[in-house]
Order: sequence, then structure tokens, then C-alpha cells
Amino acid sequence: MMETQALDFPKIDAVLRANGTGEVTINGTSHAIQAEDEAAVLSQALRLITDTAAQLGRPVRVSTTDPDGQGLIVVSPEGIVNEAAPAKPSPRRQQDPMPGATAPAQQAPAPVELAVKETPVLAAPVTFGEAANRLQKPSTAAKAAIPEPVTRRSLKETSFLVSAPVLEPATRGWRGTLTRLGFRMEPSPEELAEREDIRTVSQHWPGPRTVAVVNRKGGANKTPTVVMLSAILARYSGAATVAWDNNESQGTLGWRTEQGNHANSVLDLIDSSQTLLSPSTNAAEIARFVHHQTSDKFDVLRSDENEEGDHEVTAEEVDIAHQVLTRYYRLIVMDSGNTARAANWRRMIHHTNQLVVPVTAIEDRAEAARLTLQTLESRGGHDAALARNAVVIVSESTDAKRSMSGDALKRAKDEARRIADGFAPHVRAVVRIPYDPALVKGPIRYDALQPATQRAWLSAAAAVARGF
Repeated sequence: MMETQALDFPKIDAVLRANGTGEVTINGTSHAIQAEDEAAVLSQALRLITDTAAQLGRPVRVSTTDPDGQGLIVVSPEGIVNEAAPAKPSPRRQQDPMPGATAPAQQAPAPVELAVKETPVLAAPVTFGEAANRLQKPSTAAKAAIPEPVTRRSLKETSFLVSAPVLEPATRGWRGTLTRLGFRMEPSPEELAEREDIRTVSQHWPGPRTVAVVNRKGGANKTPTVVMLSAILARYSGAATVAWDNNESQGTLGWRTEQGNHANSVLDLIDSSQTLLSPSTNAAEIARFVHHQTSDKFDVLRSDENEEGDHEVTAEEVDIAHQVLTRYYRLIVMDSGNTARAANWRRMIHHTNQLVVPVTAIEDRAEAARLTLQTLESRGGHDAALARNAVVIVSESTDAKRSMSGDALKRAKDEARRIADGFAPHVRAVVRIPYDPALVKGPIRYDALQPATQRAWLSAAAAVARGF
């Protein structure tokens, strides 16, 4: 194994971006990199770092930053890249002093060396062969073991199945680029966490599940939350998913999603419920009443858009619509109005398996969310259990975001963090969502979100799915 000779001097920082740009900073001198793809950026970055190591005649230590997180590597003058991690000092057992004896003076801890995990990697085209030659080969000097006497065993005690799945190599950031260059790298903790969230939202569960998205205050991000949760769960699980606008009169879910080639709403579905529940009706008939989202793969059941606004959905109508939808869908995500006393709101809670409380990082929205949870908790039974097991989703404020100064942006993030921390002791999970202009107005599409926003909503959907 290569000896660890990398020092804190020179200070080297390397940045790799997904858009084909990067930067290597050596003792404060920045070297900008622009190439066709991540692999080319990495190759140029490693060439700069390798040249520095060759000039010094020893390995150098490099702090790396990429879209997947931060890391620490060691690069040798020959272009060998190693993952570096602080080694844990071996624990020493210290005996208690004898009664009446003076305890020995505490010794200063031994310096912690840098443990290096060797991973030969291509630095530049001329070092490909050298890096490949450094791959470890099995030792041929091991002595052959003396064969043990063969004891016949039952086939019932033998299995050829692998007990644990093989961990797939990294696909993102520096590690992913190195993997694509032919050197298997383990995924970072951030990538492993994302894989776990994807696994969670991709599962199927027995029987239908109903999610209610509630906050008694308007403008709390209920509708965007319904759309995002429906899109992610439908995309990853492949389960038939419907977003239902359960506003007692007119809701806005239909305004933020695609409309099909008809104008039917929940009232039309209720009027045709006897036919839709008939054993002779096929599954495709539901398309007459819902509006399919072509890119996000879920359907929308709109609220009544009668301009007169003379009909309020009753508790009985909620029961009928829910019965129909659970026949055609495995997952129902319900938008709601702002009146927790309304009959359709309370009946929605009766059918709910998982409660989601969205809130923008503004005081009155957060207070309304708290009161919503408090109301449910005070009712006891099923309602209180939903409140305790709720997922709170805190979105950063959208007020004048683009014109906000750096200090104002920091205050907005601090406020979102304060509100999230305030809810954390009272519910099962709290997830923070960054500001994204694609959620502010117009039709909502998952693909239109920034990568960081997509990742945050994936975490939120996984938190919801864990409650199923």
C-alpha cells in the first residue's frame, strides 16, 4: 500500500459540476475547467493535480465537491487516486487507580494518521497502463491448505443463493464518473440515501392507500404538495394513482394540472357510481371522469367547477367517490379545503391512512398547520393517531425570492428551519423543500423542477410511503 505522504500543503480543492464545468484551486490559484462531459472535466482536473504531485515528488491531498456531496482523496505523482478517511485510533484500556492512589496524568492523544484506501484510477491517457498494473492481484505465495476429511451433508442444509444483494457501483459525482471510466467506486452516503428513498417509494403495498393533504390556511402549498406526491409515487411505484380535489365547493387542483378531452368532475363520477361499481364495467371506463397527466403518470379528479357554486360535497358523496376510486386505483392523494368542520373534510379524514400537513415558512401558515394538527389530536382515536403519525412538509417562502439579498435568503432558510424544528417533536417526520419558481404558478410538472427540489420531494414522498 502506498505510504501516506500527503500534507496539508498545498491546499487543493476540486469542484466537479454536472453541466460539464469544474474548477481546481491550488493554494488560492483557481484553474477553471470546461469540457464536453463530467468524464472530460475529471480527466483535466486529475491531470492538474497529478502535475502538482509530480512537481513536489509526493502525493497530495485533495478536497472534492460534486453534485453528490464532498469527499477527500489522495493523488500520487503517478496518477493513482485513493479514497482517504481518518483512521480511528486503537482504544487503550486504562485501569482504575488503586484506592488512595493518585491517578496518572492524562496523556495527550496520539496523532491520528490518514488512512488511505487504494483505488487505482486513470489520471491522464498516458497513465492508464500504470494505473491498471497497480490493481491488486491474488497472492500466489499462500500455502495450500491441508484438505479436511469430507463429511457428507444433507442437501437441505445447502443453498447456492446469495444472501445479500451486491451493491451497485456509484453513478453520480466524482465516484460515478470514475466508475464510467472503468474503475468501480462505491456510492457515497448521499447516493445510498437516495437509493433507499427510491426503493421506499417504489414498493407496492396490499390494498389501497389514501393520503390526505390538509392545512386550514389557504396558500400553504396544499395543491403543489398533492401534485408532487402523486407524481413521484406514480412514477416510481407504477401504481395507479389519482389526485382528488376534495374541496367542498371549488378547488384549484384542476388549474395546476392538465385537462383531458372532457370537463367532468367528482360530481359526474358520483352520478355514474352505480355503473362504475358494476362488475361488468371495465377499468378503462374511469378515464371518462379523470384527467390524465401525460408526463407524471397520475390522474386528477377535479372538484365541481360550477360557476354558480351552489353545491357543497357531502359526507355521503365522499364515501361514494372513495368507494369508486379504491376499485380503480391503489393510491389516492386528496387535496382539501380550508374548513376542518366541513362534512366532506371530516369524512376524508375517516378514510385517510396517512396525513400530510404542508406549510410555507410564514408564521400564519405554520400556526394554521399547528391548529389543524391540534384539532385532530383533540378528537382522539383515529384522528389523533393520524396527527401523531403526520408528515409535515415545510416549503421556503416564495415572497419576492428572486430579488432577495443574500442576508434575506439566509433569513428565509433560517425561518424554514425554525418552523421545521418546531414541528419535529410532535409528528413522525418533517421535510424541508427549497424554493423553486416552477412551483409558484402555472401547471406543475416534476421534470420542470430543479434537481435539488426533485431530491427534496423524493425525500418527502419516501417519508409518506413509510407510513403505508
